[in-house]
Amino acid sequence: MELPTSTPDISPALLHLLRHGALSLEGVLPYSSNYSLLGTVTADAQTAACVYKPREGENPLRDFPYGTLCQREAAAYQISEMLGWHLVPPTFLREGEYGLGSVQLYIPHDPEVHYFNLRFSARHAQTLRHLSLFDYVVNNADRKSGHCLVDPEQRLWAIDHGICFHARYKLRTVIWEFEGEAIPDSMLRALVQGAAALRDDGDPRTRSLSALLSAAEREALLERLERLLTTRLFPSPRTDRRNFPWPPI
Repeated sequence: MELPTSTPDISPALLHLLRHGALSLEGVLPYSSNYSLLGTVTADAQTAACVYKPREGENPLRDFPYGTLCQREAAAYQISEMLGWHLVPPTFLREGEYGLGSVQLYIPHDPEVHYFNLRFSARHAQTLRHLSLFDYVVNNADRKSGHCLVDPEQRLWAIDHGICFHARYKLRTVIWEFEGEAIPDSMLRALVQGAAALRDDGDPRTRSLSALLSAAEREALLERLERLLTTRLFPSPRTDRRNFPWPPI
């Protein structure tokens, strides 16, 4: 398989392709703790590269219910879109060769470029602030530096959200550069809109999340949003636990 050299436009046609296109697999991506397979989705002469993470390939974890990591991948994309920050590549829960799993748009990138290379970059400063807040909102237990990708168009993306959304505090991230700063008004407005959507049981986005997360997880998600709206500050690391993932890259 020849990997793409640019990120396709995120269009309704591409989203439909990822959701419904025929999925063919090329092989296993190395260095993943769970099965991650590179593949393509094809429909009506359109093709896109993707990453498929089947439920059956998940390793059991002590503190996350077995078989839910692929759901959390899809939920992270939905929250990214709900906030209007578009940080996570389009990701959907669907059937594949090995059963139900997450299918995410593949982002072409240089693996040598990651968070530790770009954390002081003025070009990405705004996106990294979004990502810092996003990781707190989704309670990301494993934000490694290598989970931040920069595509050939210099857009920053965030991947690997299988261990997010726990109802208890689990935040472990390499992104603490903004701790204690005031959250800009534009980001606060996005958080307000996200909280309003989550309070509305009739909102289709909230109904969709109900199929991916437990009631306790959704309640904790809303509580974290509301906490940010109360403090209006970027989160700071807690003093009673380890706040960084291992390994950090």
